[in-house]
Amino acid sequence: MTLWLVALLPILGAVLPPLLIRSGRDVCANATAFVSLAALGLLLSRAPAVLAGGVDRVVVPWLPQAGLSFSFRLDGLSLFFAGLILVIGLLVIVYARFYLNRDDPMGRFYAYLLLFQGAMLGVALSDNVVLLLVFWELTSLTSFLLIGYWRGQADARRGARMALVVTGGGGLALIGGLLLLGSIAGSYEISEILERAEVIQASPLYTPALVLILLGAFTKSAQFPFHFWLPHAMAAPTPVSAYLHSATMVKAGIFLLARLWPALAGTETWFLIVAPVGLATMVIGAWIALFKDDLKGMLAFSTVSHLGLVTMLLGMGTPMAAVAAAFHILNHATFKAALFMSAGIVDHEAGTRDIRRLGGLARLMPLTASLAMLAAASMAGVPLLNGFLSKEMMLEEAAHTAYPGAAWLFPMAATVGALLSVAYSLRFAVGTFLGPRRRDYPHAPHDPPAGLWLPVAVLLVPVVAIGLAPDAVAGALVALVAGAIVGGPLPAYHLALWHGVTPALVMSGIAFAGGAALFLAHRPANALRLALPRPEARALFEGVVGLSARASYRAVAWVHDGCLARYLRVIVAVLVAVGAYGVWTSTGAPGTRATLPVSGPAVVAWIALVGVSAAVVVRHGDRLLALILTSVVGVVVALVFLQFSAPDLALTQISVDVVTTILMLLALNLLPKRTPVADTTPARWGDGVLAGAAGLGVAGLLYSVMTRDGTTIADYYLANSKPGGGGTNVVNVILVDFRGYDTFAEIIVLGIAAVAIFALLDISLKGAALRRVRAQLPAEEARDTHPLVLVVTARVLLPLALVVGAYIFLRGHNQPGGGFIAGLIVAIAFIMQYIASGYDWAAERQRMDAQALIGAGVGIAGLAGIGPWVFGQPFLTSTFGYVHLPVVGEFELASAMIFDLGVFLTVVGVMILSLSRLSRIAERVDPTPDSGRAMDVPLEREA
Repeated sequence: MTLWLVALLPILGAVLPPLLIRSGRDVCANATAFVSLAALGLLLSRAPAVLAGGVDRVVVPWLPQAGLSFSFRLDGLSLFFAGLILVIGLLVIVYARFYLNRDDPMGRFYAYLLLFQGAMLGVALSDNVVLLLVFWELTSLTSFLLIGYWRGQADARRGARMALVVTGGGGLALIGGLLLLGSIAGSYEISEILERAEVIQASPLYTPALVLILLGAFTKSAQFPFHFWLPHAMAAPTPVSAYLHSATMVKAGIFLLARLWPALAGTETWFLIVAPVGLATMVIGAWIALFKDDLKGMLAFSTVSHLGLVTMLLGMGTPMAAVAAAFHILNHATFKAALFMSAGIVDHEAGTRDIRRLGGLARLMPLTASLAMLAAASMAGVPLLNGFLSKEMMLEEAAHTAYPGAAWLFPMAATVGALLSVAYSLRFAVGTFLGPRRRDYPHAPHDPPAGLWLPVAVLLVPVVAIGLAPDAVAGALVALVAGAIVGGPLPAYHLALWHGVTPALVMSGIAFAGGAALFLAHRPANALRLALPRPEARALFEGVVGLSARASYRAVAWVHDGCLARYLRVIVAVLVAVGAYGVWTSTGAPGTRATLPVSGPAVVAWIALVGVSAAVVVRHGDRLLALILTSVVGVVVALVFLQFSAPDLALTQISVDVVTTILMLLALNLLPKRTPVADTTPARWGDGVLAGAAGLGVAGLLYSVMTRDGTTIADYYLANSKPGGGGTNVVNVILVDFRGYDTFAEIIVLGIAAVAIFALLDISLKGAALRRVRAQLPAEEARDTHPLVLVVTARVLLPLALVVGAYIFLRGHNQPGGGFIAGLIVAIAFIMQYIASGYDWAAERQRMDAQALIGAGVGIAGLAGIGPWVFGQPFLTSTFGYVHLPVVGEFELASAMIFDLGVFLTVVGVMILSLSRLSRIAERVDPTPDSGRAMDVPLEREA
């Protein structure tokens, strides 16, 4: 089970940095590093089996009927990526401790970093596409927080927004693509999907699924034409940039392509889309990088170029290209993280990243210069460094790849990309560190403390080691990763410094010579670039976003104009139209079930219901009369429930009707006596016709259903209520046992609604709204504000109502009743105290915190669901038993009573909270002191 802890540990550990920052920056950084180190230890504990060629899987069922589970998979590919994420993450944590200023909130930074790290680990380790999607979106959200960490800077906010919009949009496409892929394969488990390549590629949905998945991968890994967002993410702190570009965010799309390679690659569609996109990205990114003056901007576009290189290799679809891709992912992660950290050191010590203001730093910062130029040489593909080896493998594969109708395309474009890589690497190294010293550095440059340069040095160890002894240092790892990508045997190959005079060597020589020449001719090349039309991606993006926002505002203003009547007209009209179409096209025969005989009381109740409903329509302008008539409708409906042997529903209907009527009566005190007429007579007639059509449609639907035989789950509930739930009240057993999860969700929603009411009413009726309500108050109110009969009756009935509520609650498992009805009865008793004796009198004596009651109710219900986990049972599993006591006799105890208690407390809390808010509003509207004393007579004490 430790595999899922690898991803979960950084997410849980994210709470530590904000808490420990008060103990000092060192404590905060050490705790953050310890979390990553612990996750790395857990990962390595599962590594031996993978290194031996096995696959480690952990499956925790979630919704097995839907094929969903918390599945995690550790093979060569996921071990490699998770290791990169954690190892480079540790170095970034150390680097950030010395990079961030004292004014920067380090606790928040490390919290964001750990959340992001956990999300990336989840992507690398997920073995279920739905779980992968959850972590995928989490990477977008957490990277948004990291990129916008310096939220006071406009560039940081814009860069974060751009990254979120582009990657989030791609994430939406990816959701559709992966769900389609799972549907085609017949499973959402990635392990099973990878084994069904033939089924997937033969499906007519293969191409739509592939396109959607590629959109998600291309946007995440900044592939053309989505490459523009990544450089703007450079507004983030340098530790974030180093992490994003080397081992995490932008590698997520590459990882997805590699993970799904066995199922999706090998087709002409894959090759014609993926390989050209990667090739174009490699060349375009390198060309832009050459002319960037900001060091981080230059490195950002170089990352875009190298990501295009890996994408092109994966797009070729051959096992040997997959080997080269795996090798370059490793090499790029090491030298690119080192380069970004070096750029951060230059910025930190010299005060600028603008290459036009730099130069000559090798004499002032010799250690930094040595490390940075070594990393730049690896990026350029200089021999004896790791970048040279994977670049040669890329050129070799490109030399043997022919695009249909243009066999020269890949060899030539790959050579141009390598040439540009040499040129911008030279510009980075020479323009920053060589040449004469300047006198106008913003700060006096010098080598930084070890905390900044040591992570760079650690990253350069594999750069040199792999370059000198590739097969001994990285051969086994590359074979392991490439084997996991391909999902089968690999071709014979050997990682070595010299393979003879090959096409790749010739292409590499051309790249070095051409790159050096282009570097020397940088000024005229830049003039040529400026003379050519250059679409600005940021301006295009901002324009599209602005246009979309304006169109959205217009659409929302037209659709959502605040007219509730129009909303209802549209909704009801659509429902009527759909229903009419269904009836018109239906070929079903009439129902065969006989109707029940019509009784006299039923006819009277129906006539009363029709009459009252018609009266509500006619007299709806009189709000008090309309409310009274509506409550009559509720009573008739309750009688219908009694007629058809549904006493629980009847009790619930009556209780709800009483509570809502009383609360609405209190609310009417804040409204005008009559509803203003807003619609013309033709509009009202149109509404009447539409409402009549809807009513006839519902009646016809009910008649069609009730006159037909059908299967129902009711028989199962009736048969299992007593033996399975221990209760003879089937309705209550369904609510607290069979479908307890639904009830649990409903009381949560009820509590949220009550808190929303609290918030809305608390901020309402201020300013102009308060003046309007006060203006409509009657000039003279009732003289007898607290009638004696009502006060005495309410107080006498309170304890009796509480006893009745307890009785209804306790009998609910076997007789009509339960926690919901009992809660309503108790709430009514408390509401009557407010009405009878006044808000002030009741508020002074209220000892219950309504919000605490809601929280306690939801908490108790949740604990009742969690409790069964201790006994190895699913959430909300209930049990019951019978206890015999002397005198009392035998009685039943059911664990569902605890859950029902939570329902009871939630209902009481919601009603009391709603009432108390109305009371506060009434006090605000009419602050006149209450002249009545609620019939309280003070007792005189004897002297």
